[in-house]
Amino acid sequence: MSCTSIIATRSRTRCCKNSSVSSVSSVVTVLLLTAACARTPASPTSITTPTVPAPTVRVLMLSATYGFRHDSIATAAEVMPAIGRLSGLAFTATEDLSAISGSNLSNYDVLMFANTSGELPLTNDQKEAVLSFVNNGHGFVGTHSATDTLREWSDYERLVGAYVVDHPWTQQAHVLVDNATHPATGIRDPFTLEEEFYVFGSNPRPRVQVLLRLDATSVGAAGDYPLAWAQSFGNGRSYYNALGHFPATWRDARYQQQLIAGLRWASNK
Repeated sequence: MSCTSIIATRSRTRCCKNSSVSSVSSVVTVLLLTAACARTPASPTSITTPTVPAPTVRVLMLSATYGFRHDSIATAAEVMPAIGRLSGLAFTATEDLSAISGSNLSNYDVLMFANTSGELPLTNDQKEAVLSFVNNGHGFVGTHSATDTLREWSDYERLVGAYVVDHPWTQQAHVLVDNATHPATGIRDPFTLEEEFYVFGSNPRPRVQVLLRLDATSVGAAGDYPLAWAQSFGNGRSYYNALGHFPATWRDARYQQQLIAGLRWASNK
């Protein structure tokens, strides 16, 4: 029975009695029932918005070296899968060059060269597989000495953005954010860290979107020294970050944020 029906019934019952006390009681009862009904709202329909997890970005992380080998590679192999589990990134770390093939790359969203170096002995088919992978809409990410890799392959220079020619400053220096709004930048504030800072044979700025640059005054120099950049490559994307020389850099949350953003942007997911 509804609250309105109960109130009406109680009211009629009380009004049939010839007592002033009963009359007062009737009024009180009606008021109490009315208040009770007002405090009992109809149960609303519960609407729950489901949480949609970020798509998992599948990364093949190659750290093979045929030149200088950085101690930080072991740290990268330890740190990246760990932060990946918290960031929607699934890493497969390898030093096996046979992993670079058209069929295997089809299982991934991004190919990452983590401090690779030297003239990796890739076959022509493997080189074509890398170019096709990125051209067809996937991503490439390089860190630090990825620009000291495959110097005899001109298409790779286009893919990574430039080749390193010198590293005159291994010290603490200031890094400036050149483009804080680009989704691959990952951070907004400038920062200071100890690193090995690169100088490139040709300034990539005319060809790429520079994200970070060295504050040249912090190393007693002048000029434009890009440190991280992003570019389109065919239907795909390429991101490079020149930091990563020391193990401490890979453990630095600011650097990790940069790589997470760069990997996600490169994956186009």
